[in-house]
Amino acid sequence: MKLLFILFQYLVPQHALSRLVGYLAASEIPWLKNTFIDLFRRRFNVDMSQAQEQDPHAYASFNDFFTRALKPDARPLDPDPAAVLCPADGAISQIGALNGGTILQAKGQHYSAQRLLGGDAALAAQFDGGLFATIYLSPRDYHRVHMPLAGKLIRTLYVPGDLFSVNQTTAENVPELFARNERLVCLFDTDVGPMAVVLVGAMIVAGIDTVWAGPVAPLGRRVIDTDFTAPPAPVELARGAEMGRFRLGSTAIVLLPRGAVEWRADAIAGSAVTMGSALGRLLPR
Repeated sequence: MKLLFILFQYLVPQHALSRLVGYLAASEIPWLKNTFIDLFRRRFNVDMSQAQEQDPHAYASFNDFFTRALKPDARPLDPDPAAVLCPADGAISQIGALNGGTILQAKGQHYSAQRLLGGDAALAAQFDGGLFATIYLSPRDYHRVHMPLAGKLIRTLYVPGDLFSVNQTTAENVPELFARNERLVCLFDTDVGPMAVVLVGAMIVAGIDTVWAGPVAPLGRRVIDTDFTAPPAPVELARGAEMGRFRLGSTAIVLLPRGAVEWRADAIAGSAVTMGSALGRLLPR
């Protein structure tokens, strides 16, 4: 069954299917969007109790329902100012150190940090010997992504690619999955040095949004490198502030430099996590 699932992903027109789903998910036709929402809620047992708007039919479209805001007190931030926050609800896919410029994807599977970061060797070198955390957002999760640390946006790289599913089965069987899927690399300057937050697209993900640019994917078939160091006003985001969201679920990867952070001992692959909880602590400088 796993083999058939993987084979299907290689054979299906990934982008065409994803864009079709995206078109349907953006529809504001009441019967269509409500049917879509109801089917999804039943299939994935979606909990609406923490949503600001708990009536699923009150949302203008499936996309609005999927990217719904939570109540202000639903995700309290870890009060320790040295805490490095989890950027999203979901599960830890993998977490650890970058070894030889590679990142652990799954048992027996690694991929290049340089390739993940759009092929930029100088950018990848900033994270040599550093740490990574890969958070998988399942369909039922809260799908907004927040800042692990306060930071100033320096640069984004939109990297075109495939749209494989990003669940555990695919991670274990598709080589360099996260470095071959469509993604948006967001590079921030923080008090501990550079921080990258990579928003990875996936099959039937209708798009990636950021708080500073709105929808940013799909943008075509070439790398788009955007400099945010020039005027107008810089994009500065507080620790725990929303930075982006997925229109249908996917994966967020955080990269931090050497000697800046230590991950919590109980932050291990497979652990359920919530946005705002502590993944690790800043090291004394």
